[in-house]
Amino acid sequence: MLDVTHDEWLSRAKELMPQLSGAHHIDGMDEPGGGGSYAAVSPRDGQVLVEVADGTATEVDAAVAAARRAFDSGPWPRLAPTGRGRVLLRIADLLQDQRERLALTISLEMGKPVTDAYDIELRAAINTFRWYGQLADKLTDESPRTALDALALVTREPVGVVGAVVPWNFPLTLASWKVAPALAAGCTVVLKPSESSPLSALLLGRLATEAGLPPGVLNVVNGDGPTAGRALGLHPDVDVLAFTGSTAVGRHFLRYAADSNLKRVWLELGGKSPNIILPDAPDLDRAAATAAWGIFFNQGEMCTAPSRLLVHSSIAERVTEAVVERARTLRVGDPLDPATEMGAMVGEAHLGRVLDHIATGLDGGARLRAGGGRTLAESGGSYLRPTVFDQVDPGARLAREEIFGPVLSVLPFDDLDEAVALANATEYGLAAGLWTSDLSTAHKVSRALKAGTVWVNCYEEGDLTVPFGGMKQSGNGRDKSAHALEKYTELKTTWIQL
Repeated sequence: MLDVTHDEWLSRAKELMPQLSGAHHIDGMDEPGGGGSYAAVSPRDGQVLVEVADGTATEVDAAVAAARRAFDSGPWPRLAPTGRGRVLLRIADLLQDQRERLALTISLEMGKPVTDAYDIELRAAINTFRWYGQLADKLTDESPRTALDALALVTREPVGVVGAVVPWNFPLTLASWKVAPALAAGCTVVLKPSESSPLSALLLGRLATEAGLPPGVLNVVNGDGPTAGRALGLHPDVDVLAFTGSTAVGRHFLRYAADSNLKRVWLELGGKSPNIILPDAPDLDRAAATAAWGIFFNQGEMCTAPSRLLVHSSIAERVTEAVVERARTLRVGDPLDPATEMGAMVGEAHLGRVLDHIATGLDGGARLRAGGGRTLAESGGSYLRPTVFDQVDPGARLAREEIFGPVLSVLPFDDLDEAVALANATEYGLAAGLWTSDLSTAHKVSRALKAGTVWVNCYEEGDLTVPFGGMKQSGNGRDKSAHALEKYTELKTTWIQL
């Protein structure tokens, strides 16, 4: 935790802004591109941070061509795994050296509290590059036992050029989850960050080049989804596309693959995660506090946010009131103020979408217990009060659709079977929470929940040793852990007759 005051962060932001660059990073160099530009607007106050180069198919072609050259004839895929690991460790060191600058950039571009960006997001990004750097030379091939007159080899080969498209809510963490394992496997990468948060990804590209990554191995191209994202998804020289974002956009990437070279597409998509609290929870106060933290952390802009609080009817009011009280006292404010607990939504357009969901909930008969409207409008920023609803119809839009904001629906239940049925009554299957003191219940319910991750008596815990990803329409494939390398490698069998 940094001991930096609000005034000091403001001063550092003033110094940083003239240094920000919105140029693409292609083939080891900054490129202004020829597709025009757009203004990167800070949601904290509505002010323009910098003009960002707006990528088109031309810039995507250039980046993919650089990545293809680097893969087909460059040193990176041919470098010993120990060598690749050393470069990833140097990237981690540079991220650590530039931690304050990167945290401030993230806070300015997407609105999260700078302390969260520094303590949580940068820690995750640094640890990711360090973990895969240390893993790079620990992977082994196979030699299955076969006939005495033959030798069988099963090797993992880097898949080639990887297109990585990442969202704005954790712009550096989610980029690292894709870039680090792809590089460790020996692939080359074209990274397209969200148009709402390009600046931290561009810094990552430059730092990676500074760390010794050969030209063309990591390219960063700005641009929106319908233009740059589509060009990357359709590109015949991209071998794998890894995407984190909405389910709707994920469908587009599957279509792009079908319409081009049938590239593999790995998707981490939306969520409408249930958080089940049973009467025998080991600590009801902690369960309620964690429920509030989970939905309001990062302004609720998380695919894993526990936006459906499923609580036994015997304790529903007690838990709900505790969450409501936390919503009322949570400090919403300037992301550069260390006292701020919830910052700005990513922008006016997204704030409008969340407000529309709130209005729909009110029209549908749900009871508003806290929040429900914007705040700090005089700042010029995009701020929303933490919002809690109860008396929500489980079939209503409020309880079914991903809102991606600090909006909680409380849904009571009377027995365990009803809780599991409610939890699974969604097209999503990304994450779930369960609070109980009964070990048998913990195991049985965890197995019954259709989710890629189940947290028991906690939420949003874990480290890089465990995989992360979804079931159903929350996607396929896994980020984190050694399993992530499966997305970026091909199994090759070699049979040698002796």
